[in-house]
Amino acid sequence: MGVEVVVEGLTKSFGSQKIWQDVTLTLPPGEVTALLGPSGTGKSVFLKSLIGLLRPERGSIVIDGTDILECSSRELYEIRKMFGVLFQDGALFGSMNLFDNVAFPLREHTKKTESEIRNIVMNKMELVGLIGAENKLPGEISGGMRKRAGLARALVLDPEIILVDEPDSGLDPVRTTYISQLLIDINSQIDATILIVSHNINLARTVPDNIGMLFRKELVMFGPREVLLTSDEPVVKQFLNGSMLGPIGMSEEKDEAQMAQEQAMVDAGHHHGGVDDVEGIIPQMKATPGMPFRQAVARRQDRVRRIMHTLPHNAQVAIQESLDTEDSTQVIPAYDGSGMETSSWGRG
Repeated sequence: MGVEVVVEGLTKSFGSQKIWQDVTLTLPPGEVTALLGPSGTGKSVFLKSLIGLLRPERGSIVIDGTDILECSSRELYEIRKMFGVLFQDGALFGSMNLFDNVAFPLREHTKKTESEIRNIVMNKMELVGLIGAENKLPGEISGGMRKRAGLARALVLDPEIILVDEPDSGLDPVRTTYISQLLIDINSQIDATILIVSHNINLARTVPDNIGMLFRKELVMFGPREVLLTSDEPVVKQFLNGSMLGPIGMSEEKDEAQMAQEQAMVDAGHHHGGVDDVEGIIPQMKATPGMPFRQAVARRQDRVRRIMHTLPHNAQVAIQESLDTEDSTQVIPAYDGSGMETSSWGRG
């Protein structure tokens, strides 16, 4: 299973410009988390901080028991082997074909034979649907294929933590959905801890187990998807509905006068843009049929049930309906008591 990532009191600035401050959250092991926020809120900076590419001024990032802000260069090098990273553009080497791009981390960080490397690379390329394209150069393929090649490369060292920076960048909605489905399927197969940095509303609503929201240099909220999808927190509700109505403006946060003016327009019948407020909780994307049961779902649901009594009544009702629906459609593994899976059945 993927490892837990515990972030406490993290603060990052560039010169006199504070990017975010006092960010505290825990990425649950083996679950998919999305970090959201308007453009320019430092989401990618946060991702780069997790792997030590950027160094925050204050706070701690504890991965598998080690604080990467306090550890030695050698310890950081070893911890980075636990990560697979998919950057926005795939970050492929333009002069290498896809096979060599995907093989690069294996040749760089392991002593495997070329025969072993070939088996691993072809396995990962099959996983992302790129068999037959291994001899193509990055410049000869589409943006979606480059993303998938970048994902295959991120997976070759069997990472316990996968970081994904703007998976929808440069892709149309259909191909974004394919990439999202791939990430869910990968989580079901290897139970890795996955962090997706995005501002894509559809992805935010349907893919992650947990959601965090950055705004005004702070982490506004963080928690299981059910909690944020039923939240009345203005910035969270505005963002997840893609609406103009709320604290987020075109270039920066709005002042109270502008917010009051926009609310008056809505009260007078003017549409506020985005999608209409959604009743209930949109179903989460499921692993492709035939894939292993995604253990993250059960872990998250147990956590939600434990905290439900602390939430507003309307949220409790919507969450209970969502949990009941998932319980009735979920296929879960049966065990014979020895730890071996024996069969599956549906509940409901």
